[in-house]
Amino acid sequence: MTRLDIDFAPPNWRRSLHRVPVWAWCVGALGVALAVTAAYSGSAALQRQQLREGQLQRAQQRVLAATQGPAPVVFTPIAPAQAAAVNAAILQLNLPWRDLQDALASATPPAVALLALEPDARKRVLKITAETTSSDAMVAYVAQLKQQELFGTRVQLLRHEINALDPNKPLRFQLEARWGTP
Repeated sequence: MTRLDIDFAPPNWRRSLHRVPVWAWCVGALGVALAVTAAYSGSAALQRQQLREGQLQRAQQRVLAATQGPAPVVFTPIAPAQAAAVNAAILQLNLPWRDLQDALASATPPAVALLALEPDARKRVLKITAETTSSDAMVAYVAQLKQQELFGTRVQLLRHEINALDPNKPLRFQLEARWGTP
């Protein structure tokens, strides 16, 4: 016996959905899945393109910055007192300490005791205060310093005195040695 489809219900959307065959539902689900996949891959491609455009813009900015040169430096005036203080500190830091120390070490005999070294970087002068037991050792020390290449003949005796209060009666003297070009 053949099946008869008799349906007396009024037409509506529920009845239309109920009559859709299964293969149509499968095709519809497949279409929705394809649409979602296409939208997702399109979104990912759009994000990749935006990322590449951002990298390109950054690279163009770097090239532009490199071709323009350094940014203009804002000039801030420095007070003369501050400039003088900085220059004095730089002069003091740039003293040829190693050369001075080597020259003094090679010229100073055991009979002479160095008491003070006072460098003046601006004048390129080293004031040396020393003690010895005899005037002959003092004169020999001045002669030794004059033979040093760093000082040359620019060493002179400024003052000397005998400390009569000390039982050994040491001879204290002060020298001035100039270094560098005459």
